[in-house]
Amino acid sequence: MMATRSPYGLGALAMLLTGRDLRILEDLERFRLLDTRLVQRLQFPSGPGGQHVSKSSATRTAVRVLTRLEGHGFIARVGRRVGGAGHGSSQTVWQLAASGERLLRARRGQDGRRRYVDPSTTFLAHTLDVARYAATLYETARTTGFEVLELQAEPESWRPFQAAHGGAITLKPDLYLVTADAESETHSFIEIDRDTEHLPAVLRKCRLYQQYRQSGAEQAARDLFPIVVWVTPDEGRARRIRAAIDGDQTLDPELFITATADGSLPVVAPYSSTQPKGGIS
Repeated sequence: MMATRSPYGLGALAMLLTGRDLRILEDLERFRLLDTRLVQRLQFPSGPGGQHVSKSSATRTAVRVLTRLEGHGFIARVGRRVGGAGHGSSQTVWQLAASGERLLRARRGQDGRRRYVDPSTTFLAHTLDVARYAATLYETARTTGFEVLELQAEPESWRPFQAAHGGAITLKPDLYLVTADAESETHSFIEIDRDTEHLPAVLRKCRLYQQYRQSGAEQAARDLFPIVVWVTPDEGRARRIRAAIDGDQTLDPELFITATADGSLPVVAPYSSTQPKGGIS
């Protein structure tokens, strides 16, 4: 479906947007790609603590809102879908369109524009997995009472620093998280692993995290260094990464946790009452 061109200017269109509309645009800017189900989970929550009684009614409302935003040219459909649970419109993948990006930039007083291209299948699948992890964290926070104080996705999560030899390096976590309850905070770097990287590549990324810790840049800014959590698709992969880290004499094993998505939640939000459904290594 092609987005229709509106005869109204950007400022006039902005007047038609609700607060939730703007939050959807901001989510698309932050996560880069979201399918309809993810938009529903983030902005049209259902079940305990949610705004909708059922997931189906929440999804129908989300589809109507997304179709309206598409019609105004704020968002656009990506030219491919990713298989998995769910059918039809729930698997439609969305990204910001030019008008949506210009509106968000104008609200921040920024110039420039971002060039959008059709993503590769690998990039799309990984990007959606990162967003799914974030959606799960927000849902858990809503039902168990902790707060997500900060959630940075790429490229906001990136950390440029000077290596010991003087060269400039950029560490690129998938997510940076700060969660909290009334008494404490937890800071985490998240790597969403899809079991597509060979273990030597995983270890190289671990060494980069260790280099970044040794630089002192994060500690200077935050007074601490976050735990690094490798979130894996299954417990077997978590054990293999754990064994590789423990077997590398150059790494500090206490810096890293490997776990499934469910198993990682008590690490990144240890005040949650949710018990891990998967293993932690």
